[in-house]
Amino acid sequence: MKGKVGVVGVGNMGFNMVRELKEAGYTVFARDVDKKAEERAKSLGAEIVSSPKEMANYVTVFLLSLPMPSHVKEVVLGKDGILESPKAGSVIVDLSTVDPFSTQENAKEAEKHGIGYIDAPVLGRPQACGNWTLPVGGKKEDLEKVEEVLKVLAKRIIHVGPSGWGNIVKLLNNMMLGAINSITCEIFAICKKLGMNPKVFYETIAESGAASVSGLFKELGPKIYKRDFEPLFAVELLHKDMDLGIKMAKKVGVPLFVSETNQLLNEIAKLKGWGKEDTASVVKVYEDILGIEVKEE
Repeated sequence: MKGKVGVVGVGNMGFNMVRELKEAGYTVFARDVDKKAEERAKSLGAEIVSSPKEMANYVTVFLLSLPMPSHVKEVVLGKDGILESPKAGSVIVDLSTVDPFSTQENAKEAEKHGIGYIDAPVLGRPQACGNWTLPVGGKKEDLEKVEEVLKVLAKRIIHVGPSGWGNIVKLLNNMMLGAINSITCEIFAICKKLGMNPKVFYETIAESGAASVSGLFKELGPKIYKRDFEPLFAVELLHKDMDLGIKMAKKVGVPLFVSETNQLLNEIAKLKGWGKEDTASVVKVYEDILGIEVKEE
């Protein structure tokens, strides 16, 4: 039997982390505000605790997978949070998509308690857990303490720099994702408006070897022309990530000619009620304006 690990936040990402850790032989303690999520984790063999503070009685490695910076702060610094009763030598690993500035504040507070804190946001889909890439910000010695655990979740673990730098990599990545998503939806709308079968366009481009082809383009194309808006990555999540990235960039004075326009499409999609649909549903913004439906013929 391997060691003990705590997972706070057992939604889509956290659930997959629990599964991989249990299969690797770890004892896993789990906590989520959603009782259904806790039940799913329990079905995998996780032991449920009432709070992050209680979790600290059992583990020295904490993995966080939470929606927003405010949730991370509450789990780390709040009432019944991890830092109320941590064991010496513990390390908090935040795998959430959050901003670097809040991470740096949390890391400073953790250091006051003698606790390590690294940011290791996920590059990869939830179902790819075990093969993720984790860009890690924080102290190398803290990463070394938890590297064996993280290797269960990721094929590539890259120390990119000091606290918050993992978050920078993740937010910049998702801003690029937002740009690819927007232009893919736009060009499919243009294709349809010109009278071309979007499936023909997709199949011609996808295996062409053209520099414009990305993994996301290959994923989005069929979802668009097959009208498959079941979420692999929801509009509301992309909107959240891009909002964090835009605020990060503005804080250092960078003009955002591309990203703010992309975000406008996401905002319209959310207002139309498509926030929980796949990001491919952004194409419907164009469809509404143009009076068309992008689908295969």
